[in-house]
Amino acid sequence: MSRLTQEAHGAYAPPVPALELIAHSADGARLHVEVHGPEDAPAVVLAHGWTCSTAFWAAQIRDLAADHRVVAYDQRGHGRSPASDACSTEALADDLEAVLAATLAPGEKAVLVGHSMGGMTLMAASARPRFREHAAAALLCSTGSTGLVAEARVLPLRAGPFRTRVTQAVLGSRAPLGPVTPVAKRILKYATMGPGSSPVMVAACARIVHACPRTVRHAWSAVLATLDLEHSVRELRVPTAVIAGTVDRLTPVVHARALVAGLPNCVGSTELPGVGHMTPVEAPELVSARIRELVSTYTQTAEAPTAGEGLAGAEIKEGA
Repeated sequence: MSRLTQEAHGAYAPPVPALELIAHSADGARLHVEVHGPEDAPAVVLAHGWTCSTAFWAAQIRDLAADHRVVAYDQRGHGRSPASDACSTEALADDLEAVLAATLAPGEKAVLVGHSMGGMTLMAASARPRFREHAAAALLCSTGSTGLVAEARVLPLRAGPFRTRVTQAVLGSRAPLGPVTPVAKRILKYATMGPGSSPVMVAACARIVHACPRTVRHAWSAVLATLDLEHSVRELRVPTAVIAGTVDRLTPVVHARALVAGLPNCVGSTELPGVGHMTPVEAPELVSARIRELVSTYTQTAEAPTAGEGLAGAEIKEGA
């Protein structure tokens, strides 16, 4: 996705990274990765959600990069990462491992943060060796481990098989979203954000979501429809905090409460009144503060990678 589709200024404008590189996943998929902030600072790794991109984390990057090394990457098929035929939770885990290998020194610890499908990525990778090598703590924002379509409240229908079928048809539609119009923004706000979300927040999310190719949106919707990561939640043994919005229609708070009950080492749960699914955009200061708290509590500043170290399987992008 071109930066030309994004806000050119303001809190939600994508910051310019200190480094851009390509990480190569296990199946050869190429992942666009950005690194922001000082090289010798504590590390934070951000994984965005379905239909989003690194631009989704603009507010957190802008805040944290002053004194953290912030790594953000585009999930396969999203943003500037090319699409792949392989869409699965295993592919998400492979991709996260590739990003960690490409950006962190051996043994270096980081706080890993995932929103929505990004949180599912952390769960999917929780038992992987590289995840356990690098994860000091985790933050799960607006996410769930199973039953996503059945619990979704995007449609004002009574819970049951009919609502589940219709919800899946809507979320998995191949129809193009079209341009970002006032009507499109109202629909997106209703489906994904709280009623108090500002026009700037809604516009930022709309630009990002509408830039996701419809084929990618459809392919990943099928993965989310059959998601079952309950076992992976029990493998997420690092200190893990959970954030959810009380009016989230895509992943209602029932998911956050299930995660809190299932996590072996939950270190806090925050339910944000009146906030929807897009918590890092709707409550940027709180999300950034929670990340800072996890960094200060659970990480120790590791020695910064020297030239070539921590760039396993990475390709530095020209001009970066």
